[in-house]
Amino acid sequence: MAVVLVVEDEEQVRVLAESYLQEHGHQTVSAATVDEALAALGVTAHIDVLFTDLGLKDDLQAGLSLAKEATKRQPGLKVLYTTGQGITDGMKAMMVEGSALLPKPYTVDQLQTSLAEHFGIEAASQKPS
Repeated sequence: MAVVLVVEDEEQVRVLAESYLQEHGHQTVSAATVDEALAALGVTAHIDVLFTDLGLKDDLQAGLSLAKEATKRQPGLKVLYTTGQGITDGMKAMMVEGSALLPKPYTVDQLQTSLAEHFGIEAASQKPS
């Protein structure tokens, strides 16, 4: 089980991601903007994973900037990026070390598999059958 900060500017996508994670026994903290995410980092005792969209609002690289700042504030924070857009080699080079990328659209199983394969974070419970 992990505490995951979900940063997504599209409310329906954010709510869906949170429900996916909660179905697998994770706790979630939610943010729609970089400022909200940084505020959440300041008031939440511990966050294991930052799950952020690369593009937030009109800034196609906001998630990259957020991840850099978040990992400065909380060393050891794991970062899982997501995007429905193509990414350039330059963007890949800007990703924080040890991070991973999950392309949109994704399923609950793909999200959980990414957490397990990249960060060793297993589900606390299985989704209902």
